[in-house]
Amino acid sequence: MEKGHWALPESSFKTSVPAVEQASRVLLCLAESSQSNMRLTDICDHLGISKSKGHAILNTLKQFELIDKDPKTKTYSLGPALIFLSQRVLENLSYPEVVTPFLENLVKETNGTAAFGLISELHVFVIAKRDGNQNIGFRLPIGHKFHITLGAHGKAIVAFMDEAERAKLLAKKKLYFYGDSSRMDLQRLAEDIAKCQSVGFALDQGDVTPAGITALSAPVFAIRKRMVGCVILLGPFDASKVQEYGSKTAQAAKQISRKLGAHVDAIFPT
Repeated sequence: MEKGHWALPESSFKTSVPAVEQASRVLLCLAESSQSNMRLTDICDHLGISKSKGHAILNTLKQFELIDKDPKTKTYSLGPALIFLSQRVLENLSYPEVVTPFLENLVKETNGTAAFGLISELHVFVIAKRDGNQNIGFRLPIGHKFHITLGAHGKAIVAFMDEAERAKLLAKKKLYFYGDSSRMDLQRLAEDIAKCQSVGFALDQGDVTPAGITALSAPVFAIRKRMVGCVILLGPFDASKVQEYGSKTAQAAKQISRKLGAHVDAIFPT
Protein backbone atom coordinates (compact mmCIF):
# COMPACT_ATOMS: atom_id res chain seq x y z
CA MET A 1 0.00 0.00 0.00
CA GLU A 2 1.19 3.51 -0.83
CA LYS A 3 2.42 5.49 2.13
CA GLY A 4 -0.08 8.10 3.33
CA HIS A 5 0.11 11.78 4.14
CA TRP A 6 1.28 11.03 7.67
CA ALA A 7 4.15 8.71 6.68
CA LEU A 8 7.26 9.48 8.68
CA PRO A 9 9.93 11.51 6.84
CA GLU A 10 13.50 10.39 7.34
CA SER A 11 14.56 13.81 8.61
CA SER A 12 11.73 14.14 11.16
CA PHE A 13 13.73 12.65 14.02
CA LYS A 14 16.23 15.49 13.89
CA THR A 15 13.79 18.10 15.18
CA SER A 16 11.23 16.12 17.18
CA VAL A 17 10.80 13.32 19.71
CA PRO A 18 10.33 10.17 17.59
CA ALA A 19 7.99 8.31 19.95
CA VAL A 20 5.69 11.31 20.37
CA GLU A 21 5.69 12.04 16.65
CA GLN A 22 4.87 8.44 15.77
CA ALA A 23 1.99 8.31 18.27
CA SER A 24 0.65 11.63 16.95
CA ARG A 25 0.72 10.39 13.38
CA VAL A 26 -1.13 7.22 14.35
CA LEU A 27 -3.92 9.33 15.89
CA LEU A 28 -4.08 11.59 12.84
CA CYS A 29 -4.14 8.57 10.55
CA LEU A 30 -7.17 7.18 12.39
CA ALA A 31 -8.86 10.59 12.41
CA GLU A 32 -8.49 11.09 8.66
CA SER A 33 -9.45 7.56 7.64
CA SER A 34 -12.67 7.19 5.66
CA GLN A 35 -13.32 4.06 7.75
CA SER A 36 -14.33 4.21 11.40
CA ASN A 37 -11.96 1.34 12.24
CA MET A 38 -8.57 0.36 10.83
CA ARG A 39 -6.50 -2.81 10.95
CA LEU A 40 -2.96 -2.82 12.29
CA THR A 41 -1.61 -3.72 8.85
CA ASP A 42 -3.39 -0.80 7.18
CA ILE A 43 -2.18 1.69 9.78
CA CYS A 44 1.42 0.52 9.50
CA ASP A 45 1.35 0.50 5.70
CA HIS A 46 -0.17 3.99 5.65
CA LEU A 47 2.52 5.37 7.94
CA GLY A 48 5.43 3.33 6.66
CA ILE A 49 6.29 1.73 10.00
CA SER A 50 6.80 -1.89 11.08
CA LYS A 51 3.99 -3.92 12.62
CA SER A 52 5.92 -4.37 15.86
CA LYS A 53 6.38 -0.62 16.23
CA GLY A 54 2.76 0.05 15.29
CA HIS A 55 1.52 -2.53 17.78
CA ALA A 56 3.57 -0.99 20.58
CA ILE A 57 2.30 2.52 19.80
CA LEU A 58 -1.32 1.38 19.65
CA ASN A 59 -1.05 -0.50 22.95
CA THR A 60 0.40 2.58 24.64
CA LEU A 61 -2.35 4.84 23.29
CA LYS A 62 -4.95 2.29 24.39
CA GLN A 63 -3.70 2.48 27.99
CA PHE A 64 -4.69 6.17 28.02
CA GLU A 65 -7.99 5.51 26.19
CA LEU A 66 -6.80 7.58 23.26
CA ILE A 67 -7.74 4.67 21.02
CA ASP A 68 -10.10 1.70 21.25
CA LYS A 69 -9.56 -1.85 20.01
CA ASP A 70 -12.42 -4.08 18.90
CA PRO A 71 -11.58 -7.54 20.29
CA LYS A 72 -13.67 -9.31 17.64
CA THR A 73 -12.42 -7.61 14.49
CA LYS A 74 -9.03 -6.63 15.98
CA THR A 75 -9.41 -3.17 14.48
CA TYR A 76 -8.60 0.19 16.02
CA SER A 77 -10.53 3.46 16.34
CA LEU A 78 -10.18 6.76 18.19
CA GLY A 79 -10.87 6.49 21.92
CA PRO A 80 -13.12 8.32 24.43
CA ALA A 81 -10.29 10.31 26.02
CA LEU A 82 -10.17 12.41 22.86
CA ILE A 83 -13.72 13.63 23.54
CA PHE A 84 -12.55 15.22 26.78
CA LEU A 85 -9.53 16.76 25.06
CA SER A 86 -11.59 18.17 22.19
CA GLN A 87 -14.16 19.63 24.59
CA ARG A 88 -11.41 21.52 26.42
CA VAL A 89 -10.12 22.89 23.13
CA LEU A 90 -13.60 24.09 22.15
CA GLU A 91 -14.18 25.64 25.58
CA ASN A 92 -11.03 27.72 25.20
CA LEU A 93 -11.64 28.62 21.56
CA SER A 94 -12.16 32.28 20.71
CA TYR A 95 -13.14 32.88 17.10
CA PRO A 96 -11.86 36.49 16.97
CA GLU A 97 -8.47 35.43 18.31
CA VAL A 98 -8.24 32.59 15.80
CA VAL A 99 -9.33 34.51 12.70
CA THR A 100 -7.76 37.94 13.27
CA PRO A 101 -4.19 37.05 12.18
CA PHE A 102 -5.52 35.67 8.90
CA LEU A 103 -7.72 38.72 8.32
CA GLU A 104 -4.74 40.99 8.97
CA ASN A 105 -2.66 39.08 6.44
CA LEU A 106 -5.47 39.27 3.87
CA VAL A 107 -5.72 43.04 4.35
CA LYS A 108 -1.96 43.36 3.99
CA GLU A 109 -2.01 41.46 0.70
CA THR A 110 -5.06 43.19 -0.83
CA ASN A 111 -5.55 46.49 1.02
CA GLY A 112 -9.25 45.59 1.20
CA THR A 113 -11.53 45.28 4.21
CA ALA A 114 -11.55 41.72 5.57
CA ALA A 115 -14.15 40.31 7.94
CA PHE A 116 -15.21 37.03 9.50
CA GLY A 117 -18.91 36.25 9.68
CA LEU A 118 -20.21 33.67 12.16
CA ILE A 119 -23.24 31.67 11.06
CA SER A 120 -26.19 31.63 13.45
CA GLU A 121 -29.32 30.00 12.02
CA LEU A 122 -30.42 32.21 9.09
CA HIS A 123 -27.96 35.02 9.72
CA VAL A 124 -24.26 35.81 9.57
CA PHE A 125 -22.83 38.04 12.29
CA VAL A 126 -19.62 40.03 11.80
CA ILE A 127 -17.47 39.15 14.82
CA ALA A 128 -14.02 40.18 13.56
CA LYS A 129 -12.87 42.76 11.03
CA ARG A 130 -9.76 44.50 9.77
CA ASP A 131 -9.85 47.58 7.54
CA GLY A 132 -7.60 48.42 4.62
CA ASN A 133 -6.96 51.91 3.28
CA GLN A 134 -9.60 51.75 0.56
CA ASN A 135 -13.10 53.20 0.90
CA ILE A 136 -15.79 50.54 0.53
CA GLY A 137 -18.67 53.00 0.60
CA PHE A 138 -20.40 51.76 3.76
CA ARG A 139 -19.73 50.87 7.39
CA LEU A 140 -19.26 47.26 8.45
CA PRO A 141 -19.31 47.33 12.26
CA ILE A 142 -18.61 44.41 14.57
CA GLY A 143 -21.91 42.79 15.41
CA HIS A 144 -23.55 43.68 12.10
CA LYS A 145 -26.07 41.07 10.98
CA PHE A 146 -26.61 39.85 7.39
CA HIS A 147 -29.10 37.34 6.04
CA ILE A 148 -27.33 34.05 5.37
CA THR A 149 -28.23 34.17 1.65
CA LEU A 150 -27.05 37.73 0.98
CA GLY A 151 -24.62 38.36 -1.87
CA ALA A 152 -21.15 36.84 -2.01
CA HIS A 153 -21.16 35.19 1.40
CA GLY A 154 -24.60 33.73 0.71
CA LYS A 155 -23.39 32.08 -2.48
CA ALA A 156 -20.21 30.81 -0.80
CA ILE A 157 -22.15 29.30 2.09
CA VAL A 158 -24.85 27.63 0.02
CA ALA A 159 -22.29 26.27 -2.46
CA PHE A 160 -20.61 24.21 0.26
CA MET A 161 -23.74 23.03 2.08
CA ASP A 162 -24.74 19.41 1.74
CA GLU A 163 -27.47 18.91 -0.85
CA ALA A 164 -30.32 18.33 1.60
CA GLU A 165 -29.52 21.44 3.62
CA ARG A 166 -29.13 23.50 0.44
CA ALA A 167 -32.48 22.32 -0.92
CA LYS A 168 -34.18 23.22 2.36
CA LEU A 169 -32.72 26.73 2.31
CA LEU A 170 -33.52 27.37 -1.35
CA ALA A 171 -37.14 26.36 -0.75
CA LYS A 172 -37.68 29.48 1.37
CA LYS A 173 -39.78 32.26 -0.14
CA LYS A 174 -37.31 35.10 0.28
CA LEU A 175 -33.68 34.72 -0.83
CA TYR A 176 -31.21 37.57 -1.15
CA PHE A 177 -28.33 36.26 -3.26
CA TYR A 178 -28.78 39.14 -5.73
CA GLY A 179 -30.08 41.81 -3.39
CA ASP A 180 -33.85 42.22 -3.26
CA SER A 181 -35.65 38.87 -3.20
CA SER A 182 -37.60 39.85 -6.35
CA ARG A 183 -34.34 39.53 -8.31
CA MET A 184 -33.81 35.89 -7.39
CA ASP A 185 -32.69 33.78 -10.37
CA LEU A 186 -32.28 30.05 -9.70
CA GLN A 187 -30.53 29.36 -13.01
CA ARG A 188 -27.99 32.10 -12.36
CA LEU A 189 -27.52 30.86 -8.80
CA ALA A 190 -26.88 27.30 -10.02
CA GLU A 191 -24.12 28.63 -12.28
CA ASP A 192 -22.63 30.72 -9.46
CA ILE A 193 -22.71 27.74 -7.09
CA ALA A 194 -20.93 25.52 -9.60
CA LYS A 195 -18.23 28.13 -10.13
CA CYS A 196 -17.77 28.66 -6.39
CA GLN A 197 -17.41 24.92 -5.84
CA SER A 198 -14.73 24.89 -8.54
CA VAL A 199 -12.64 27.89 -7.44
CA GLY A 200 -13.41 27.97 -3.71
CA PHE A 201 -14.90 31.47 -3.49
CA ALA A 202 -17.93 33.49 -4.57
CA LEU A 203 -18.20 37.14 -5.59
CA ASP A 204 -20.67 39.97 -5.82
CA GLN A 205 -20.15 42.98 -8.06
CA GLY A 206 -22.96 45.49 -7.84
CA ASP A 207 -25.90 43.24 -6.98
CA VAL A 208 -25.56 43.89 -3.25
CA THR A 209 -22.40 45.97 -2.99
CA PRO A 210 -22.23 49.66 -3.99
CA ALA A 211 -21.13 50.39 -7.56
CA GLY A 212 -17.41 49.79 -8.01
CA ILE A 213 -17.08 47.58 -4.92
CA THR A 214 -16.37 43.86 -5.19
CA ALA A 215 -17.23 41.42 -2.41
CA LEU A 216 -15.43 38.07 -2.26
CA SER A 217 -16.24 35.31 0.19
CA ALA A 218 -15.29 31.74 1.11
CA PRO A 219 -16.76 29.37 3.73
CA VAL A 220 -15.06 28.38 6.97
CA PHE A 221 -15.40 24.94 8.55
CA ALA A 222 -14.61 23.36 11.92
CA ILE A 223 -14.34 19.72 12.95
CA ARG A 224 -16.58 17.13 11.25
CA LYS A 225 -17.04 19.38 8.21
CA ARG A 226 -19.32 21.70 10.19
CA MET A 227 -19.63 25.06 8.44
CA VAL A 228 -19.29 27.80 11.06
CA GLY A 229 -18.81 31.01 9.10
CA CYS A 230 -17.16 32.75 6.20
CA VAL A 231 -14.36 35.11 5.27
CA ILE A 232 -15.48 38.26 3.44
CA LEU A 233 -13.20 40.61 1.52
CA LEU A 234 -14.44 43.99 0.23
CA GLY A 235 -12.76 46.64 -1.88
CA PRO A 236 -12.71 48.67 -5.12
CA PHE A 237 -10.57 46.03 -6.79
CA ASP A 238 -9.46 46.17 -10.41
CA ALA A 239 -11.03 43.48 -12.56
CA SER A 240 -7.57 42.02 -13.15
CA LYS A 241 -7.20 41.40 -9.39
CA VAL A 242 -10.51 39.68 -8.67
CA GLN A 243 -9.33 36.12 -9.35
CA GLU A 244 -6.10 36.63 -7.39
CA TYR A 245 -7.85 38.20 -4.41
CA GLY A 246 -10.61 35.60 -4.54
CA SER A 247 -7.99 32.86 -4.29
CA LYS A 248 -6.40 34.68 -1.34
CA THR A 249 -9.79 34.86 0.35
CA ALA A 250 -10.30 31.13 -0.19
CA GLN A 251 -6.82 30.45 1.15
CA ALA A 252 -7.53 32.47 4.30
CA ALA A 253 -10.77 30.53 4.81
CA LYS A 254 -8.89 27.27 4.35
CA GLN A 255 -6.20 28.28 6.88
CA ILE A 256 -8.81 29.29 9.45
CA SER A 257 -10.69 26.04 8.87
CA ARG A 258 -7.51 24.05 9.45
CA LYS A 259 -6.94 26.00 12.67
CA LEU A 260 -10.47 25.10 13.77
CA GLY A 261 -9.84 21.40 13.22
CA ALA A 262 -11.32 20.84 9.78
CA HIS A 263 -9.79 18.35 7.34
CA VAL A 264 -9.55 20.94 4.57
CA ASP A 265 -8.30 18.60 1.84
CA ALA A 266 -11.62 16.76 2.03
CA ILE A 267 -13.67 19.96 1.75
CA PHE A 268 -12.05 22.55 -0.51
CA PRO A 269 -11.08 22.24 -4.18
CA THR A 270 -7.37 21.63 -4.72
